[in-house]
Amino acid sequence: MEFQDVVRKRKMVRSFEARAIAPDVVERILRNARRAPSAGHSQGWSFLVFEGPDTKGFWDVIWSDDDRNRFGYPALFNAPLVIVCVSEREVYLSRYAEPDKGWTDRDEKRWPVPFWDVDTAMAAMLILLTAVNEGLGALFFGVRRHAELKAAYGVPERATVVGAIAIGHPAADRPSPSLRRGRRPESQVIHRGGWHAVSARAADSPR
Repeated sequence: MEFQDVVRKRKMVRSFEARAIAPDVVERILRNARRAPSAGHSQGWSFLVFEGPDTKGFWDVIWSDDDRNRFGYPALFNAPLVIVCVSEREVYLSRYAEPDKGWTDRDEKRWPVPFWDVDTAMAAMLILLTAVNEGLGALFFGVRRHAELKAAYGVPERATVVGAIAIGHPAADRPSPSLRRGRRPESQVIHRGGWHAVSARAADSPR
């Protein structure tokens, strides 16, 4: 698939068929995630992977039956693959204390933006795009009950669960109501040569 087609077709899919993903496809998804850029080539991300029957235990840990019923997309839980994206701050602090970086104080104030989370999010985007390229659907979602998830699966306490991605063969799906908002106009998000204020009237104008 051409790259522009992958970008154009990428959307969040919340309903999946209950059929497996070929093992070689799963491996390509995970391999591509590891190709994401990272500060200092630190690669401070990790991926907790659930396939097939193991996904049930994952859902049981993070979502109660009541939560699932309120969610309104029961076919989400058919997804045969879930990848939890985890950032590891300590990997970055250790990397930047090495001789070629020299931040031996390991002070987090040197990081005005937590690149461990940023880089993990970029890896997550590669997972989403690879899924589209493989003819699959995917949903990135925030994980509830971080403490319970870490305890259940041995995730280090100082690691951060950035989010999870459900992946599978897409089924008939109900579009999210959020899509009715449309995309923000280019004039509001692209600032060429400097930041340009947008008037309230322009911001409210239909596009």
